[in-house]
Amino acid sequence: MPNAIITGTGGHVPEEVVTNDDLVKRFDIETSNEWIVKRTGIEARRFTPEGLGPADLALPASQQALEAAGIEATDLDMILFATLSPEYAFPGSGCLLMEKLGLPDAGHFPPAMDIRNQCSGFLYGLGTASAMVQSGACKNILLVGAELHSGALDYTTRGRTVATLFGDGAGAVVVSATEEDRGIRGWWLGSDGRYTDVLCQKIWQMRRRPFLPVNEEGWGLVAPEDMYAHMDGRQVFRHAVERMSGALVQACQEQEITTEDIDLFFFHQANLRINQHVAKTVGIPLEKTVNNIQKYGNTTAATIPLLLAEAERDGRLKRGMKVAMVAFGSGFTWGSAIVDW
Repeated sequence: MPNAIITGTGGHVPEEVVTNDDLVKRFDIETSNEWIVKRTGIEARRFTPEGLGPADLALPASQQALEAAGIEATDLDMILFATLSPEYAFPGSGCLLMEKLGLPDAGHFPPAMDIRNQCSGFLYGLGTASAMVQSGACKNILLVGAELHSGALDYTTRGRTVATLFGDGAGAVVVSATEEDRGIRGWWLGSDGRYTDVLCQKIWQMRRRPFLPVNEEGWGLVAPEDMYAHMDGRQVFRHAVERMSGALVQACQEQEITTEDIDLFFFHQANLRINQHVAKTVGIPLEKTVNNIQKYGNTTAATIPLLLAEAERDGRLKRGMKVAMVAFGSGFTWGSAIVDW
């Protein structure tokens, strides 16, 4: 059975930088840079121009990953696209990305599948890609996490709890087959549906008839509590620390290693304070953790692949290192992975 390795990484963020002070001055949100930094560690985030979608952000990240892997887009056997902010309710963003990569013009039509596991989406995708490669069904898979949050947040004081957290960005990796004794050593995923309402966005209420209330002219009417994301921050914080810590411990136990054997930890970038609590709980030195939430905010499914791409290009992530990844998100869902780079 072949091993599955990450052969290429790529990342992309839009140019517009929006600082915490910008949120106050541009949107008149009653908050402050000090308040946001103290509670989240976030100093800025990136916003995407109108007219672009997550597949547009994913394209340069994917091209970087393919180049680093030394393959062409036509060598791909599958595209996995993790996002909670797709261009449309359907079809999926993966199909949009494969067209942007020029695959139909080249006569190449690999399957494209969207993954809707929010902040855990990249690790759910990594588990899927690893299994597909190890089974022999695929040799090269493009796994993308891309999010465009800036178009769907409530930039008022009412929505500040959520709006201050999120930014736009994309990260991508190529997962390939190898006979070498390295790569993705294992992945561990979980979910707990008891907490679906703790972190959610209910705009698509298919249980209702009609799914959106309409006025006499047939225009949809969406209440703010359905239109925008809702979060019980205290519950999310507590469960995130518990589940991320548990997922890391489980990964180490099943691999018969300790945290001391791991060179770098790539935590999902939801809240720097959560990551610091996880590191303290599991006994991880902070210098072994990689963070970029300060400048990008929470880019959901894109956080871990963005971290990988930046760390590799900065020279911090090197061949031969043992790395751990862990994430937690809406659902609740969570996951971890151990990789020999």
